[in-house]
Amino acid sequence: MNPREENSMRTLTLALLALAMMAGGCSSKVEYGDAQARETVTADFGSTDLQEIAGKMVDDLLSFDPVMKMTREQRPVVFVDRINNKTTEHIDTEAVTDSIQTRLIQSGKFRFVEPSKREQVRRELNYQNESGEVNPETATRMGNKIGADLMMYGNLAGITKRDDNTKDVYYKFTLKLLNLETGIIEWASEKEIRKTRSRSLFGL
Repeated sequence: MNPREENSMRTLTLALLALAMMAGGCSSKVEYGDAQARETVTADFGSTDLQEIAGKMVDDLLSFDPVMKMTREQRPVVFVDRINNKTTEHIDTEAVTDSIQTRLIQSGKFRFVEPSKREQVRRELNYQNESGEVNPETATRMGNKIGADLMMYGNLAGITKRDDNTKDVYYKFTLKLLNLETGIIEWASEKEIRKTRSRSLFGL
């Protein structure tokens, strides 16, 4: 093998070695974890905060004596309004209300209307009743929807303070249940969360 071929072979070998090292360095591993485990990666709003808020709100509501009396012989219909996010973070507050709504439905004590789907429902009912393509005997009749008795709404507030080594985050979630007929707040509850993240002397 002449010197030129030797150099070419050496260059090719080094290139293949470099590619192998890069491939090894970019490898990743995915594992499933416990969705209910406490999440402590950052001090920002996370899955544990969502779970704790939803659990506290549902437990408080279902154990409140006037609400227990209200739901003893009927299942009130609830309309869920958007939660106001008053923090400086981008937080999916709908995920919080979804979790609360799901647990309350599963309790068998409440029913919920779905305002975000009204337009889709209206289009479907118009199709069934006006297109002439659906058997009138099987079409869902219009004008029979049940109105909401109660409105659920609330706020998520937050205060963040920090210095060179510490970040302190405080959240307060407030949820209320309003009687749409009387304008009376039938129930309210709060959940406070405080988290602190400290940085080590080495910045780790």
